[in-house]
Amino acid sequence: MMDRRRFLLTSVAGALTVPLAGEAQRTSPYRIGVLEAVGETSNAANLAAFRQGLSALGYTEGHNVVIEYRSADGRPERFGDLALELVRLQPDVIVTRGDPAAFAARRATATIPIVMASSGDPAATGIVASLARPGGNVTGLHMLILPEVAGRRLRVLRELVPNLTRVGVLWNPATHYTPLLMRETANVASETGLRLHSFELRAPGDLRFERVLEEAALSRIEALIIVEDALTLAQRGLIVQFAAMSRLPAIYGLREFVDAGGLMAYGADRRDMFRRAAGYVHRILTGASPADLPIEPPTRFELIINLKTAKALGLTIPPSLLARADEVIE
Repeated sequence: MMDRRRFLLTSVAGALTVPLAGEAQRTSPYRIGVLEAVGETSNAANLAAFRQGLSALGYTEGHNVVIEYRSADGRPERFGDLALELVRLQPDVIVTRGDPAAFAARRATATIPIVMASSGDPAATGIVASLARPGGNVTGLHMLILPEVAGRRLRVLRELVPNLTRVGVLWNPATHYTPLLMRETANVASETGLRLHSFELRAPGDLRFERVLEEAALSRIEALIIVEDALTLAQRGLIVQFAAMSRLPAIYGLREFVDAGGLMAYGADRRDMFRRAAGYVHRILTGASPADLPIEPPTRFELIINLKTAKALGLTIPPSLLARADEVIE
């Protein structure tokens, strides 16, 4: 009896010291594909957060993980070819941002796990079966809370410009989630007595892009909201310049616009979402199935104000807004 007990204990202890089969066989670094709308330089803050998230979980780039980055450079039609290019590299997981990138990755592969660092409404658009049980090879984070955020942006503008009556919205209706943001913005505008002017942007190769900016410049709007998507993000330099030349207070959905000289941004903290995306990658690399990983909403939001731009526009930021800002750029 004693010999049998000693044998069992020895066997269990030995099993605990043996690496998992996957770990024992792994001789090369994990390969992570990243499919983005913008280049690495423009996406530096989010990438840094993603790498920090990976590092905290034991992954060091160049040692046990390799990142393959592909950018559509603001041209969504490129996502299909770029996704296929990544799939040919046989990555262990692909990370995307935005619905067009996620759709392209899912069309390119049904087997390689895909982690969305952010998405619009992936269940409604058919990227996944449901948020709670995605059911396929796609999981990650969603932005369904964004309609509420859209209303808050309008209220921030109203706080900045108390006598505001006419607001323009630059947006790309071709993106899956932007109509949701537009509807919520219109609802809040109606509730607060503001008149909303819609300016629909198209691809920059289309002359309508420049024409829409001209229409907005000739309108009598007093402030501007820019709805974020791959197109407006890629053209943020042009849009920020337009707002400055038109002397329009503008609020954006991403900090990248403020970094480019925009006045204010309010929205989900994308750096935090990229950090969390690293957690999804880790769970998948250690055996979890994306089909069983619930798609989660953002949990952190940020208000960023550029005082230099405010000064150039002749604006005084109310102390109440400054007090609530998560970051103030002097």
